[in-house]
Amino acid sequence: MNLKKLIALCKPIEVSGPEPDTIGMLCNDSRKVTPGDVFIAIEGFQADGHTFIDDAIDNGASIVISEKPFHTDKEVCVIQAEDTRALIGPLAQEFYDNPAQRLTIVGITGTNGKTTVANLVYQSLQNLGANPSLLGTVAKHIGNQKMDSTLTTSDPIELAADMAQMVEAGSTHLVMEVSSHALDQLRVRGIDFQIAAFTNLSHDHLDYHEDLTSYAEAKKILFDNLDPDATAVINGDDDKARFMVMDCPAKVIDFSFKKALNVDCQVLENTMDGLIIRIDKTMVESPLVGIFNAYNLAQAFIICTVMGYSNQEVKEALENAPGAAGRLERVAGSEAEYNPVILVDYAHTPDALENVASTLAAVKAEQQQLHIVFGCGGNRDKTKRPTMAQIAEQYGDNITVTSDNPRDEDPDAIIDDIMKGFENPQKVKRITDRKKAIEYVIKHAAPNTMILIAGKGHETYQEIRGERFDFDDRLIARNALGNRNVNPKNEDS
Repeated sequence: MNLKKLIALCKPIEVSGPEPDTIGMLCNDSRKVTPGDVFIAIEGFQADGHTFIDDAIDNGASIVISEKPFHTDKEVCVIQAEDTRALIGPLAQEFYDNPAQRLTIVGITGTNGKTTVANLVYQSLQNLGANPSLLGTVAKHIGNQKMDSTLTTSDPIELAADMAQMVEAGSTHLVMEVSSHALDQLRVRGIDFQIAAFTNLSHDHLDYHEDLTSYAEAKKILFDNLDPDATAVINGDDDKARFMVMDCPAKVIDFSFKKALNVDCQVLENTMDGLIIRIDKTMVESPLVGIFNAYNLAQAFIICTVMGYSNQEVKEALENAPGAAGRLERVAGSEAEYNPVILVDYAHTPDALENVASTLAAVKAEQQQLHIVFGCGGNRDKTKRPTMAQIAEQYGDNITVTSDNPRDEDPDAIIDDIMKGFENPQKVKRITDRKKAIEYVIKHAAPNTMILIAGKGHETYQEIRGERFDFDDRLIARNALGNRNVNPKNEDS
């Protein structure tokens, strides 16, 4: 990158200061600036990067890109641009030699199902002989490397750096989850998606978006910005399906299990052993359970066929795809007949909890009891807390309310909010300590109990007062089963 090209990309309002000897990397965190780097100041939602320009210069920034007028006597080039937030994505791609242009990129957005669909597509592509990478909620997969994810969709600089690593590792495809926050904050600006998918839209993130209309409009950005030669794969049974593609210039393929659309689908079998579904004329069997997973499977199937693979190839690949960790994941040891069946799921929204709980209520044996263990996250939309309680009460025979990720809130205050939604709160057990709650429920469960531990799924931490502590529902449950087996004296569930 040279200064002339950088200035051209910025379309500046004003340029001042000397031309630098060298141009380093692009950086939007003044603490990470090293000598020669380019610091781009973004007005954030919690902090304004413009207030850290002096810090960036002190750390050696050779160029500052600012949205606000900035003048300094120090030896630094200052470029004033109109909108640094909109600029950072395209700039990051240029700094890393435009890796997005060398990948077939699939973007998946929606309230629920993003992670499962992304993993199914990624795993299917692997089975089809491609060399895909994956960016999502659970983890990043870049070549043969697997790393934890901190955000569903990273910031533009990290995205570009990750894509550059993918290209270097020989990746041909990138499957990525695209959050509403990322779309609203223009984090994926500068990335051309060949395929974009919409799973569904329901109550979530209203602490950020304020209302469902704003939330839907953020999701819609992905489809509004597709190229005409791209394809949008849409769950036609969702109420917001038509809205999502209202202004979409790309080809639209919608599918449905309820009505006649581009692709007709049907659930043929749904049991605890898995699903058998028909997608157009192709039968697909999967170990995944639940009607909501039928939608995820259908969407993954269509996405892969859009990439040019035959129906039969995709069928075979998809049937060998296990899906995402922490999504109705059965805890090892709970298959023994003297143990309860224990399932861990990430369901942390009303719609997701209803999907999972209704599925388990429908497939459990006649005499089997469903015990739901759940909580709600702190510093998030409080209005969904009583709604989650209503859903748990509708489908659960027994309920234990506990902590999720309380963050900066009082865990007991969160539980108080949840308890307001129960019609019969006296029948609900509340145990604030999540570990103790899981252990108690498993210890006292009868063998014919199905236990759903909802809310955290794949997460391996619990976030309390700004700190993340090691915590894995699956590990806690597995250990509790082990203790139960030592002394299998159980009470009712």
